[in-house]
Amino acid sequence: MEDNNKKSLRELLLERRDNTSFDLLKIASKKMQKRINKVYAFKDAQKIGLYYPIGSEILTQDIIQELISKGKEVFLPKVIGKNMEFRKIEDFGSLEMGKFDIMEPKDNCQVSDELDIIVVPTVGISPSGVRLGYGHGFYDKFLEGKNIITISLVLEKQIIKNIPKSDHDINMDWIITEDRMFQTQK
Repeated sequence: MEDNNKKSLRELLLERRDNTSFDLLKIASKKMQKRINKVYAFKDAQKIGLYYPIGSEILTQDIIQELISKGKEVFLPKVIGKNMEFRKIEDFGSLEMGKFDIMEPKDNCQVSDELDIIVVPTVGISPSGVRLGYGHGFYDKFLEGKNIITISLVLEKQIIKNIPKSDHDINMDWIITEDRMFQTQK
């Protein structure tokens, strides 16, 4: 069971993010799209994992579109029971409404866990890369033991000094906000 600190922190940060106007979210997302292309690991990657946004998450549709048009292989997560797998999409037509009302790749999309880099949805993060997600642990489980570079797209106001770290938490390698991008100090 996760500790109450994390739970109340998640609620606070989600509320903070949900209070961002959609216009502001669009502007911030555009800035992040420009910045992410300056990360060499992202630019050089061929197989890239991303997420389709829900609620007040950073908008990734334009990044996905741009990558597909550049001929990159784009993979989105699909939840299968207690686990998550990444499946390759050709375009947004490869998606359908899945569990949790999230757009997921259809069953005929090819599965791969050998990705170069993954953009991970983030509720909150510390400057050292300790990420607060939604508490399901799907990403931590997927990333465990794999050598995949991770990027968090997050609003500046979602960065907080200390997030309690559990043993299974995987640190993020890069943090990109509307104002800056930096590599975390592991």
